[in-house]
Amino acid sequence: MHPKEFKYIKNNTGRLTHISLKNSKLFVGVDFSNHNGVNTLLSDPKNYCTILFPAQDSICINEEKLELNDRQLVVFIIDATWDSAKPMLRQSTNLHSLPKVSFTHTKNSAYKFKRQPFAEALSTMESTLCLLEILQNQGLEAICDNDLEKFLNPFEKMVKFQMKFKNSKPRYRKEDV
Repeated sequence: MHPKEFKYIKNNTGRLTHISLKNSKLFVGVDFSNHNGVNTLLSDPKNYCTILFPAQDSICINEEKLELNDRQLVVFIIDATWDSAKPMLRQSTNLHSLPKVSFTHTKNSAYKFKRQPFAEALSTMESTLCLLEILQNQGLEAICDNDLEKFLNPFEKMVKFQMKFKNSKPRYRKEDV
């Protein structure tokens, strides 16, 4: 997670994603090249590590199943703005060299109060759900359908709460008026 994202406690989909996934780890920074936690995961031969990042050379998991060969799938997900994500990946040479995975979808983001670069740009939590659904369909994840259906509940509640304030008039202190 980019440090700027980490500051936004109330509307941070990366943090909501982390809390919603029991086996996740949250690392905050920009350059993870020398990060002990990240490098421990990368150096474990029992892990098959990838990074969720749309790129020309990424493996589209809708079309191609990952061959784990009895290894544990570890997916690094960058939680940052689009402008911050690219430099994070570029600077983190250990992550940059990982196989990139991506997916195609037809969903529009429900992140109504935050501006997205394009309609199909999903929040971290929405992207994670798409990833989990595809991995579930491929037999690479074993998640209860009920858990998948409820995965976005915290996100949807956050959006609903934030939307209450989006069109409200600004409040002023009496002495400012």
